[in-house]
Amino acid sequence: MRRLLFATLLAIVVSSNVGCFLPIYSAEPTRRTRQLIDTSENQRNLLDEWERFWFLDQPDHMSPFRTHGGII
Repeated sequence: MRRLLFATLLAIVVSSNVGCFLPIYSAEPTRRTRQLIDTSENQRNLLDEWERFWFLDQPDHMSPFRTHGGII
């Protein structure tokens, strides 16, 4: 029973460190650079998508300036 418990605990500890053994990006520098640029672009676009989903990119109607907000 004790061996089973230690084996299970060891399996959990080893499986939690999978990212260290399996690299996400390529080892080739030019390809890795392309992958990192793609990842950063996706994360930057995520903020725009979040604001669009919550309608934060719409004009503020409480402003003192008149804003049409539509297609002119």
